Amino acid sequence: MSRAGSDESGAEGVTGATPFAPEQVIVERLTSQGLSGPPSGTPEEIVTRLLAVQAQDPRGVRLSIRSRSVGLTAGDVDDALDRGSVVITWVNRGTLHMVTPQDYWWLHPLTTPQLAVGNARRLRQEGVNAFQADLGVDVVARAVTCDGPQTRAQLRRRLAEAGVPTGGQAFVHVLVAASLRGHVVRGPVVGGEAAYVSVRNWLGEAPPPVPLEVALSRLARRYLAGHGPADARDLAKWAGIPFGRARGGLDGIADELVGCGGGLVHLAGRDRPEPPPPPRLLGAFDPVLLGWVSRRPFVGRHQGVVTTNGLFRPFALVDGRVVATWGLAHGELQIRCLEPIAPRSREALQEDGGEVLRFLGLPSEAARVIFD
Repeated sequence: MSRAGSDESGAEGVTGATPFAPEQVIVERLTSQGLSGPPSGTPEEIVTRLLAVQAQDPRGVRLSIRSRSVGLTAGDVDDALDRGSVVITWVNRGTLHMVTPQDYWWLHPLTTPQLAVGNARRLRQEGVNAFQADLGVDVVARAVTCDGPQTRAQLRRRLAEAGVPTGGQAFVHVLVAASLRGHVVRGPVVGGEAAYVSVRNWLGEAPPPVPLEVALSRLARRYLAGHGPADARDLAKWAGIPFGRARGGLDGIADELVGCGGGLVHLAGRDRPEPPPPPRLLGAFDPVLLGWVSRRPFVGRHQGVVTTNGLFRPFALVDGRVVATWGLAHGELQIRCLEPIAPRSREALQEDGGEVLRFLGLPSEAARVIFD
């Protein structure tokens, strides 16, 4: 038996069998992510499994659902937003994520308090003083409470009329402030975008608060279910919380964990790992590149998948590894190879390209999938 506890694992006394080889870690993570094994049937199942799905790219978050399901369309994701079974809001690292209403109530207070200082600083940098920030939050909260779902354009107009600066990034950071203070989330799709709604009107009354230790243990358990094996550093980075809290969360469920070597731990009762998925096209900001401190196990030494300004490009996965990036333009789905791709894998990616177009509601019969 090997000991995986102490400082790196964040779970004292966790033991396990033979340490995982790097290839096994990849297989386990692909299974946790829902990319390997039986596909899910609904957006809600996928979001629940991953706990929070990065969502600042509207097409990207929908493609994250596609790559873990079968038979769905982007419209099914919109329907889930319309009925309130998923919402989009700022949690974790201060980035928009899709979560279920049930998880919003405990994840939001756990991962957002530390974001308030940065939000206040950004507002000042954008020329919004403290009085204007408070006024802006009140304007936004009142609009969604009294008049229902509000688009960005509608809220921008209301803020401008109230004398709150909206130029540059000021408008966005006022919305972030309203979200961090628990007033708004993004809900139904209006005019092609998720409109903002009142948390109380849309989600109902808040349940009793979850004690910190209970919330941290829940976070650790749910994170590993969608991202294991991992360690406390991975959890801290993904959730945007201090390392000590991440370690405390894992220590709180130590009796549910097994060690995987190298400080990594996983849930003892996890799903049996499945072989890597067939060649597949994944969207921008897919969770498989965002769940851990290092994405090298999947990306290797390839450059260009993540740009210098932090954009995560859509990419192709073959045998659990990133082999290409891709994009859509003028009716063409263009795949840009980062390394040689076998003919059979090219054919599979071309077929999956047609499925991407079908999912997005684009005319697949008129589009071309080309390799560059």
